[in-house]
Amino acid sequence: MAPSKRHRDILRLLERDGTVAVAELARKLNVSLETIRRDIKPLAGNGSVIKLHGAVSLPSVVGEAPFERRMRENSGAKRAIAAAVAATIRDGDSIMMDTGTTTSFLARELLGHRRLTVVTNSSDIARTLATVNDNKVYMAGGELRSDNGAAFGTTAIEFVSRFTVTHAVISTGAVNAGGMMDFDLEEAEFARMVLTRGRRALVVTDHSKFGREGLVRVGGFDAITELATDKAPPPDIAEALSAAGADLLLA
Repeated sequence: MAPSKRHRDILRLLERDGTVAVAELARKLNVSLETIRRDIKPLAGNGSVIKLHGAVSLPSVVGEAPFERRMRENSGAKRAIAAAVAATIRDGDSIMMDTGTTTSFLARELLGHRRLTVVTNSSDIARTLATVNDNKVYMAGGELRSDNGAAFGTTAIEFVSRFTVTHAVISTGAVNAGGMMDFDLEEAEFARMVLTRGRRALVVTDHSKFGREGLVRVGGFDAITELATDKAPPPDIAEALSAAGADLLLA
């Protein structure tokens, strides 16, 4: 393959996937690491891409806010999970969602639904679903985070505790045989409250979160009724889910 053609392929992959590991680029383009590094060098030299530690990215992606960057990571899997969950939600249902990239994708998949009642701490989710299709959207108050535009703290938790909804949906940063974990105390506390407010308590997460260890425990699988993901979880997680009586929804 001519270098110019491979350069176009590299840029196309970066536009689709965001930041990509150098080794992953080599695998996708079926060339050696030495070859892909040689191809990247002139692209980095003219500013078309930015070299990171073991990876490469577009300049626009590097300049994105952290939440926007996370929206690009595993976007295909997150979109598939969101579509599968949206298909289980009916017009007129009530749904509570915490902030997260997969829940933000779910909000976008719900744009075809009507008369939803939505409770959230995410300004992105609220902005997506408010003022369309006769929806009612309730936004939790509190301090808005600069990285994701979500409200946290005791005010936000107390606000959502007033509601009982049909579907309570959280995203999570880590899933292992012990349950769900996150990396931020306030996010974990808020997610824990959300799970108690729905007749259906659902975790949405892509397979990259399996086997991770988070900093703060959100809860065990006995706190949820369902886990929605894009690939079958490892045996230890699957067994723990089954033992807790939680269902598995595979996109």
